[in-house]
Amino acid sequence: MLVMKADQVANEVNKWAEKETNGLVKEVLPSGAVDNMTRLIFANAVYFKCAWNEKFDASTTKDHDFYLLDGSSVRVPFMTGKKKQFLRALEGFKVLRLPYKQGQDNRQFSMYFFLPDAKDGLPGLLEKMNSQPKFLEGHLPHQLVEVGEFRIPKFKISFGLEASKALKGLGLVLPFSAEGDLTEMVVSTSAGSNLYVSSIFHKSFIEVNEEGTEAAAASAAVVALRGLPLPAIDFVADHPFLFLIREDKTGVVLFIGHVLQPALVE
Repeated sequence: MLVMKADQVANEVNKWAEKETNGLVKEVLPSGAVDNMTRLIFANAVYFKCAWNEKFDASTTKDHDFYLLDGSSVRVPFMTGKKKQFLRALEGFKVLRLPYKQGQDNRQFSMYFFLPDAKDGLPGLLEKMNSQPKFLEGHLPHQLVEVGEFRIPKFKISFGLEASKALKGLGLVLPFSAEGDLTEMVVSTSAGSNLYVSSIFHKSFIEVNEEGTEAAAASAAVVALRGLPLPAIDFVADHPFLFLIREDKTGVVLFIGHVLQPALVE
């Protein structure tokens, strides 16, 4: 009976996640995640779907090589365009901002692409980002510039993991032990003293194409700096890069990830 109840609860949570993410995340709790020792399940979901402020012309999308970290390559469709872009060339990498259409509220979302100059430069770029405080805010592009060669791949990625091991590795240990003291999360303090976090499951999906982005997980003015016109900048994302979706007024990052293989859907 307890096992049947556990399966029922897991099914209800998965149905809720599927509904809240418009069908993109279908099974956040894998088989066996809930058992007769489970007392609480905390779940959250984020769904994001937005069109580019300037859509790409699908008729210009063509296949090109995308170079993997192991030195091999795959053919994937790349979007392109000739319009000015929010683009910035820095030492060892470039940053592209693609704004989304603004809705009826005051929020302004953008997708950012951090592209290392070297085809195998993503690990080094990630290390630099993690070691420098406020790296993100200090390297965002704010000026529209002419583009030379401009290509970014369409990509669709699904990813899932059990995150407790990674969190413990970062030093978050107490919630996973008897010393975690979760009494303030429940009504009964005696029951709370016996609770601990057994596992954390995460699942995400993102798709980027000519129309915009679909992901599960008033006017904004951008002030351009006045000065001498910048030379055209090439931006060819034909090797691994980092991306993120950010709300530009608050600086809140909704999604972040990296693309190692654009065609990969797990």
